[in-house]
Amino acid sequence: MLKVKDIHTFYGNIEALKGVSLDISEGEIITLIGANGAGKSTTLMSICGITPPRMGEITFMDQPITNMKPDKIVSLGICQVPEGRRIFPYLSVTENLDMGAFLRKDMNHIKTDMEYVFDLFPILEQRRHQPGGTLSGGEQQMLAISRALMARPRLLLLDEPSLGLAPLIVRQIFEIVKKINTENDTTIFLVEQNANLALQVAHRGYVMENGQIVITDAADRLLSNEDIRKAYLGM
Repeated sequence: MLKVKDIHTFYGNIEALKGVSLDISEGEIITLIGANGAGKSTTLMSICGITPPRMGEITFMDQPITNMKPDKIVSLGICQVPEGRRIFPYLSVTENLDMGAFLRKDMNHIKTDMEYVFDLFPILEQRRHQPGGTLSGGEQQMLAISRALMARPRLLLLDEPSLGLAPLIVRQIFEIVKKINTENDTTIFLVEQNANLALQVAHRGYVMENGQIVITDAADRLLSNEDIRKAYLGM
């Protein structure tokens, strides 16, 4: 579904990604783990066109998207839930969800999809007329995921969905991630510092250090890898 081949991404003269290659097959949950500053978020930004790479190639469903504008990439079926959620704080929950469906014209299906996200996150239906900025951190994360789902993505990019949330809410979010993957046939690329939980829900994982992929393996094997356990799982 997605192929990232030898991309180099810069911020000014600073090379953040140094020849990153990875691939994602349809139906998978793939996780990218690594320390702060390793280049995980930059990888997502490169895929969705916000910080395009200077070198290398990205293809989605065999179509080159390396230098494509972000809105066009969304229209092809890639949608990102950014780090820090970035909902519209002064818009209501329903208005935030409407913004996720901004590029769509199929009004009947939009209504069905809104009912679907309210089934996933019943608390959002209770808060549907409430401004997004008045929600708790966990509720805002639910809203950010739901807003992305309203675009009907084929590939959902999740950037640190557990950031700043209580452990109970984090587990709930990860259960929903698995549900979206299995019930909605949505492929998921998950960037996450909580490596333990991320590897528990993923099929495969990549480990990033200093802007490079250093290890890739099945998620269960990464969980049992002693070096990974010491470096990223605190075990």
